[in-house]
Amino acid sequence: MKNAMLVLCVFLGLSACADRDLMPIVPEAVEIGTPYTVFSTTTRAQEADGTYGFRRSEQLRMMEMTVTIPPNHSPGELSYRYKNPDPHKNFAIAEELPVASVSDLRARFLREQRENNWPLREVTIFVHGYNSTHPETAYRSAQMAHDVELPGSLVMYSWPSRGRAFGYAYDIDSMLFARDGLEETVRRVKQAGAERIILVAHSMGTALAMEMLRQADLRNPGWAARTLNGGVILISPDLDVDVFESQMMDLKQVPQPFGVMVSEKDHILNISGRLRGTSEGERLGNIKSAERLMKWPIEVIDLTAFNADAASGHFVAATSPSLLAVIRSASNVSRLFGPVDPTLFQQILPQSQTIVTDHGKLMLARQQRQEER
Repeated sequence: MKNAMLVLCVFLGLSACADRDLMPIVPEAVEIGTPYTVFSTTTRAQEADGTYGFRRSEQLRMMEMTVTIPPNHSPGELSYRYKNPDPHKNFAIAEELPVASVSDLRARFLREQRENNWPLREVTIFVHGYNSTHPETAYRSAQMAHDVELPGSLVMYSWPSRGRAFGYAYDIDSMLFARDGLEETVRRVKQAGAERIILVAHSMGTALAMEMLRQADLRNPGWAARTLNGGVILISPDLDVDVFESQMMDLKQVPQPFGVMVSEKDHILNISGRLRGTSEGERLGNIKSAERLMKWPIEVIDLTAFNADAASGHFVAATSPSLLAVIRSASNVSRLFGPVDPTLFQQILPQSQTIVTDHGKLMLARQQRQEER
């Protein structure tokens, strides 16, 4: 297990020296980069210096941040610094304002809708994964939303991750602690007038999302499907397949659409599986076959083909320029999980890849390799 953790640190490329909770405010960045509004809710405790670290808080705080995307930004790239960011080259935070109440949040959603002429008050809630700090989550949320041209407002749920490679056990406990905060976030977004809500979660954040959906639906059957009427997207889920199936069974109705993005080349999930004593190292996010999941009304999307140009094999959906181009070419994110034009994907997939559709479910299958097996 010790060796596996060391390998995990190498894959994550972390520096033990950097204070990753630092979030310098750079007001002049709005004159240099492209501003992007990120609303945030958090169950991180606020420290004396104003930062939000890894300590847990029962209080759910809300804020509005203006994140700036540097002029030289290319899709899939994320460049930031913990001290003295250069807005010409780095993502930066130009402003952070408290959001005092649900009515205040409603007013800000309405403002964004008017400014952008959005036909619907659509809100996407993003849940980060293991080893993520508050500012890193803000940068990643803005990068991903900007690169796919996400319609509607963006809310990130910042749960109290330790923000350290060796904090995996702490993060598992924090993930469970954070369930109520995520549920309250969804409820507040709904109360603030959101007409369409999409829940997007990554890595360990998918376990948090599923736990939240399960507990809310057990109290109020059908709540998940009624409330998340824009669907659920799980990206590289660091989640045991048996646990996932158990959680799905407790939902009266599965939110639609419901997408699971997987990759056989996700080395972080391979290590995560081995840390749990499974020789095959399988998690939901690197599942070898989607056949056992076909009992559920979900779409499994295999992103293995996009690993080649992705900066992170554990976050292909946010770091592969090719995949981002596919998503961006759709009218909105949910089109990926609706009627699919196969030629859209065939334009960029390697020749050995084919598109397989079955009753509206999309799978990018490595057909030749499967035939060889």
